[in-house]
Amino acid sequence: MGRGGRLAILGALFAMSVGLVVFTVMAFLRSSPPTVDFTTGHQAGTPVDLTVQTVGSIGFGPHPTWVSYLTETPGGQWVHTTLWDLPAHTRINVTLDQYDSGSPLRNQQLGQIIGTEGTVATYNGKPESVIDSNDTNGVGHTFTIPTLGISVPLVGISPNAKNPCSVAPCTSKYDHNVIRFSFMTPGPGQYPWQCFVPCGLAYLYGNGGPMQTVGYMDGFLKVVA
Repeated sequence: MGRGGRLAILGALFAMSVGLVVFTVMAFLRSSPPTVDFTTGHQAGTPVDLTVQTVGSIGFGPHPTWVSYLTETPGGQWVHTTLWDLPAHTRINVTLDQYDSGSPLRNQQLGQIIGTEGTVATYNGKPESVIDSNDTNGVGHTFTIPTLGISVPLVGISPNAKNPCSVAPCTSKYDHNVIRFSFMTPGPGQYPWQCFVPCGLAYLYGNGGPMQTVGYMDGFLKVVA
């Protein structure tokens, strides 16, 4: 084969590789969960109300059996995402509706509430600073922002619940726990958050699948000035 032929083949292979890269990037962008914006129209000095829910199975999409978080937009719509834009140096009042069941923690340190205002969270109206997962219905998930030193265990619903939710988004008519806490955002930056309770059913040690997927059990806080 002549030099021209070899160059033509190399050129074709290069074009194919570029095409694959572009296709992969575009596929990622199309599949990436949306970001819920809490910054537009925000008045400096006023708190932001962030409402999320956890479900035992999302009930739709490519992974209907996966556990997941969902986020309520400022307009009141539930979105399957774990990506948020939040204003800097602002109090965030979190309401977390927990529709999933729980189990005893493998590491009881995850039962501590840390990094929240007052180092407490309320569980169905009762303030707590630590959760004994062996003396409750167990803990299903945590809401943890490691770089900010924030972690809140999410007590599960009763394993004998009469009215569990099977398809998200779930409403208050289903059995759930309401967990509330507040924290202050720092300066601008990207802050990853995730669940630290292994809940990836059918994955090694429960740490795969939804545990490693943005939009399900981990996400990012984008804090903006």
